[in-house]
Amino acid sequence: MDDNRAHIAHIITALLHHIHVEGSVEEEAWFGTPFFMIKTEEAPLLIGEHGQNLEALSYLARKIAEKKENPQKFVVDVNGYMRKHFDELRDRALMGAERVKYFKKEVALQPMAPFERRVIHLTLQNHQDIITESAGSGAQRHVVIKLRVI
Repeated sequence: MDDNRAHIAHIITALLHHIHVEGSVEEEAWFGTPFFMIKTEEAPLLIGEHGQNLEALSYLARKIAEKKENPQKFVVDVNGYMRKHFDELRDRALMGAERVKYFKKEVALQPMAPFERRVIHLTLQNHQDIITESAGSGAQRHVVIKLRVI
């Protein structure tokens, strides 16, 4: 683990300590992005309703990590919650691509966060007859799946 990723793991561990949650932090990579998995018995507390607490914890960890000279993008997960969500996004992307091929019409997915859009783009990047692009702005930014016009 390089210094930057070790620093991020330390930040997450310190946040857990400050909120009195027992857990360990392991690092892996997913889609080329550092992925910090918190393993804990207190997952419902950290995840919250619809992932809101996990989103807040991730936000805090990113803001603290940004104070370092070379901030790095990363994802915080708890007991595989985000991994499952990203797997569902990949499935949705593949289903959207099949719909585009079958109906010959573009498919616009719901608005999503930047890393979620990246999962969609990377999932479909090797599909020769499909292209993806982001559309909209702000909270309405979403991915559009289209047939590649040759």
